[in-house]
Amino acid sequence: MMRSLFSGVSGLKSHQTKMDVIGNNISNVNTTGFKGSRVVFSDMYSQQLSGPSGPQGSIGGTNEKAVGLGTGVGAIDLLFTDGSVQSTGKNTDLALTGNGLFIVKQGNESYYTRNGDFYFDAEGNYVMSGNGMFVQGWTEQLNAEGKTIDPTDVNMDKKVASINSNGEPGIINIKAGKTMPPSKTTKADYIGNLDSGATSAITTTITVYDDQGFAYKIPIVFERAASVPSVTSTSGLGNKWIVGFPKTASTTATSGGGAPSTSGAFSTLTTSYTVKYNDREVGTVTLDSLMTMVFNNDGSFNTVTSAEPASATTAPATSAMPAFQLTFTVTNPPASIVSTSATSGAAPATSGGFSTTLDIDVDDLTQYANESSLYGDTDGWASGVLKSVSFDSSGLITGVYTNGVRQFEGQVAVAQFTNASGLTKAGNSLYQASNNSGAANIKTATSLGVTITPSALEMSNVDVATEFAEMITTQRGFQSNSKIVTVGDEMLETLINMKR
Repeated sequence: MMRSLFSGVSGLKSHQTKMDVIGNNISNVNTTGFKGSRVVFSDMYSQQLSGPSGPQGSIGGTNEKAVGLGTGVGAIDLLFTDGSVQSTGKNTDLALTGNGLFIVKQGNESYYTRNGDFYFDAEGNYVMSGNGMFVQGWTEQLNAEGKTIDPTDVNMDKKVASINSNGEPGIINIKAGKTMPPSKTTKADYIGNLDSGATSAITTTITVYDDQGFAYKIPIVFERAASVPSVTSTSGLGNKWIVGFPKTASTTATSGGGAPSTSGAFSTLTTSYTVKYNDREVGTVTLDSLMTMVFNNDGSFNTVTSAEPASATTAPATSAMPAFQLTFTVTNPPASIVSTSATSGAAPATSGGFSTTLDIDVDDLTQYANESSLYGDTDGWASGVLKSVSFDSSGLITGVYTNGVRQFEGQVAVAQFTNASGLTKAGNSLYQASNNSGAANIKTATSLGVTITPSALEMSNVDVATEFAEMITTQRGFQSNSKIVTVGDEMLETLINMKR
C-alpha cells in the first residue's frame, strides 16, 4: 500500500516535469532558432519479492516476482530538427538548414546559436542582435594565385578569388564607406568568334587602368588576311588574322580617356598607338610587331605568331603561349594634365608616369562562319567605395563598390557537433559545448553540407498541435497518478478503522 502511494507521487512529479517542458516549448513557439525538448519516462528500480528459477526435473521454471516503485524522468532530449525558414527582407539575417550552428563570441568565450538575427554595428563589426556578440568568420582575401592580397602592392593581382577559411575564425569587420584602392591592368582575355567570311576590320576597345586608377580606352583591330597561304602541316591551318593598332586615328578623344574613332583596312594597321586623355597626348602603346593569329580548318584556335610564313609551304613559328604582349607607357598622367598650373591648350610638364606590360590572351577565340562577337575582358579597376553587401548560401559576403567591382569580403563560419543534442543551454538562444556534445568542427557551410538562407530567419521547431496532444496525455497521466494517491489514502483509512 505504501509502495503504491510513492509510485503515485513519482508519477505526479514526472508528469509535472513533462508539463514544465511542454510549457517551455509552447512559450517559445515564436522564438527565433529555438529548439524544443521532449521528456522520456523510465520505470524506477523494482523491489524483488522472489527471483526467477529454472526448470528442475518434474517442475517448470518460474519468473521473477517484482513490484515497481514508480516512474522517473529518464531523459529530456533537445530536438535539433530544422525549423521553418521565414523571409525577413533584412540582408544581414541568416537562417541555417542542416546540422550546424553559427558561432558567436564574447571575450574568449565561444557560444553557438541558430538565431541568425545579425547586423553590422557602428564599427562595422558583424554582431548578434540583443547582446552584441561577435559573429565569427574569415576575412583574409586571396587572389587567383592563393596569395594574401596586399592593397599597397601595386604589382600584385588584387582581384579577390577566394576567402581563406583554413585558419581560426575571427571577427568579421566590414566598415561602411570602405574604399577599394585602384589596381592597374596587367592582362586582357579575349573571348568570342571571328567571322571566317569577314571582309572588313573588326575594332574592339579595351580599358586599361594605371596605378592611380585612371582609365584609358585602347582600340585593338582584328583584320582577316586577304589570302590564306596553302601551308602544309600536320594540323592543317585555316584562315589567319592580323592584330594591331589603327595607323590613322581621329585627333579627338572622348572625355575621360575614350578611344578615338578608327578607320582603314589591313594595310593601315600599325604597332604603335598614341594614348590620349581629354584631348591631350599622355603616352603610347606599342607591340613588338603585328601579330598573326592562325586557326585550324575546323575553326578552332591554333597559334599566335609574330610574322608572315616564310613561304607558302612553311608554317609560321609558334609562340610559347597563345598570347602576345602590349607595352603601355604614360608619361603625362591625367593627375598632372588637370593641374591648375597647366597652360590652356597645352599639356603641363611631366609629373610622374606609368608603365606596364599587358598579356593579351586570345586562345579562347574561334573562327566559325557566324557573325563576329568579340569581347576583351581586362583586369584592373579605378578606386571605389563600398556601397552594399550581400550573402549567399555558403555564407560568403560579397561587397559591391561604386566602381562596379564585386568582390568577396568575408565568409561566415559554421560549427558542427557530433551530438548537437548534448549541447548545454546558456540562455538567449545560445548553447555551449559539453562533454557529451563532442568538439566543434568549424568549417564553411558548404564543407559541412548545410545551407544558409540570407535575408531570412529560422523559426522555432515547436509544433503546437503536437504539444497540445502531449499536454492532454500529460494531464490525464497526472490525474491518474493523483487517483493512486487518493485510493491509497482511502485504503489506509480503512485499515486504521479496523481497530474501532
